[in-house]
Amino acid sequence: MPVAVILILTMLILPLPPLMLDFFFTLNILLALLIIMVALNTAETLHFSSFPTIILFATMLRLGLNVASTRVVLLEGHQGGDAAGKVIAAFGEFVIGGNYVVGFIVFAILMIINFIVITKGAGRVSEVIARFTLDALPGKQMAIDADLNAGVIDQETAKQRRAQVAQESDFFGSMDGASKFVRGDAVAGLLILIINLVGGLLIGLLQYEMTLSDAARAYILLTIGDGLVAQLPALILSLATAIIVTRVTTSESTPDQASKQLANPLAFYIAGGILTIMGMVPGMPNMIFLMLGAIALGLGFYLHRSFSGLEYKAPPAAEVQAETVDQPEDPNLLELGWDDAGQVDVISLELGYGLIPMVDADTGGRLLNRLKGIRKKLSAEMGFLLPSIRIRDNLDSAPDAYQIVINGSVRGVGVIANGKEMAINPGNVLSEIPGEPGKDPAFGLDAVWIDPSEREYAQAVGYTVVDASTVIATHLNSVIKDNADELMTYDVAQQLIDKIAETSPKLVEDFIPEKLTLGTVVRVLQNLLRERVPLRDMRTILETLSEESGRTQDAGQLCALVRPKLARLIVQDIIDPDETLAVMTLDPTLEQLLTDLVSRANSYDEIALEPALAESFFASIRSTIEELEQKDLPAVLVVSPILRPWLARLLRRSTKDLTVLCYTEIPDDQPISVVSSIEVNEREDEQG
Repeated sequence: MPVAVILILTMLILPLPPLMLDFFFTLNILLALLIIMVALNTAETLHFSSFPTIILFATMLRLGLNVASTRVVLLEGHQGGDAAGKVIAAFGEFVIGGNYVVGFIVFAILMIINFIVITKGAGRVSEVIARFTLDALPGKQMAIDADLNAGVIDQETAKQRRAQVAQESDFFGSMDGASKFVRGDAVAGLLILIINLVGGLLIGLLQYEMTLSDAARAYILLTIGDGLVAQLPALILSLATAIIVTRVTTSESTPDQASKQLANPLAFYIAGGILTIMGMVPGMPNMIFLMLGAIALGLGFYLHRSFSGLEYKAPPAAEVQAETVDQPEDPNLLELGWDDAGQVDVISLELGYGLIPMVDADTGGRLLNRLKGIRKKLSAEMGFLLPSIRIRDNLDSAPDAYQIVINGSVRGVGVIANGKEMAINPGNVLSEIPGEPGKDPAFGLDAVWIDPSEREYAQAVGYTVVDASTVIATHLNSVIKDNADELMTYDVAQQLIDKIAETSPKLVEDFIPEKLTLGTVVRVLQNLLRERVPLRDMRTILETLSEESGRTQDAGQLCALVRPKLARLIVQDIIDPDETLAVMTLDPTLEQLLTDLVSRANSYDEIALEPALAESFFASIRSTIEELEQKDLPAVLVVSPILRPWLARLLRRSTKDLTVLCYTEIPDDQPISVVSSIEVNEREDEQG
């Protein structure tokens, strides 16, 4: 690149001999052909990400050649012939037949094609693509974050996809500017031609005292030859730019993509039939029409036979295994075994028969990989190994429906529009798009089902677009989190304790059943999971239970004693370590009222709020959560330790987006800011 820059500057300043001009003009044509061949055979635009920079250097090289050739034409043009180089002379004599009028017309046509048709269209396409790519950037980032949160991709893949999205925006933004180089080059070529024509005629008439016809023949032919030899690579480069910006990104190059889509037997039959009919009309060039019509019909027949010879392999249907039961000799006797008593799976996903191809990797189904990612991600987040997710076909449900079943009961249902993708409306889209209306099953957001071809446009206007497999995986992720406590069984708890015993044997020695029973430990772990507290720090949990087992054996009280020990883990699951925790608090009067209610009750089930007070309290909580969501802040309510267990249980029924903490569960060095205080109406307070 530095050598190329120095070379271009040299051509702008120093005169070049005709031989060097011939070499560089030929090199310019070779470079243009090389660029268009690479553009044609590039499968993805980012594989040719250096294209904008190459356009800049190719344009400057051509303009430098124009300056150098102008100098030679004006200085040596009066000698005629190949005084300005053999390439210019060849284009002036051979290509345009030595007729400068014809040459001027040919040059004008090339300029019209390049300037008005190709460069204008390519510039407009570049501008639109750049705008839509930049507008779609937030939606693409949200889609990557959604896949990452759903466990579909890992952190490294998310980084790569973010980098690819950034490269796409940079590339198409650069192409928007690079198309201006091509357009400016076309304008410069026209102006240089006019300047050379006028300057050459004046030099020939005034300095060399040539006649007008001699000056015109000498200078105009060389000027037009110079313009043609420069405009041919310019036209090729403009075409390469148009190819890059107008192609649809696929895994195929432009020739492969076009050949597959144009290989339509019916189209060749119709086109060949029309040409054959036209060839039979008297007065038409019958031989040419009939010959091309026969070729088109022959190609159609060849393509039809090729497609018919391909064996179509239907996607595999669901294989339902049925067990054949032999009829016993005595119909009154029927032997049964434990295998005949069905046992439910811990986690299962039941699919309608129309969704079964989503599981088959051979037909492009990606649901299995999505579910593996979900299981791996949630196991790492929760701190214990999730049971396997069983996938079943359910012939009793609708073909496009699915059910998420935990311990034999349905916890989530959804419907998938087969062959479509879900565009989720986050609430700030630029414009609504048409499609089949639906709901995001995981978060309840409004959505529409769209064709995959509309993905880019939907993301450009602000929608978050996910495929059907991701919809199911995200829904499953949400359902498992909401019911994680039911996955904590005696066996899982024992496995966790055994895992700690491998590295800290003294910690669990005489722990069960001398200090606590396994059932109590399970209930403590279930309580933690019910409030979405991860079990990743199992060592601290067991240490706390071992220390506090002498004070109480109640699982609820033990859970309240464990939570402050996990304070940092709880807070870091809400915000990043270097952020300030924004919290809500209760109005002192309201907090005192609720504290009195809890203190007088023997159990949480005996606590009852006056209906008007409860309605006002819940309404105030919901409105505050909505305000925090608009500010992109987590909803965290901080109360006294005596209120926290009861309030967490009470509010869990009305909202899943609220975390209830007590003062002792916030680390001492964690900065906090009180952003809201929950109040109720005075009338309702007095009634309470």
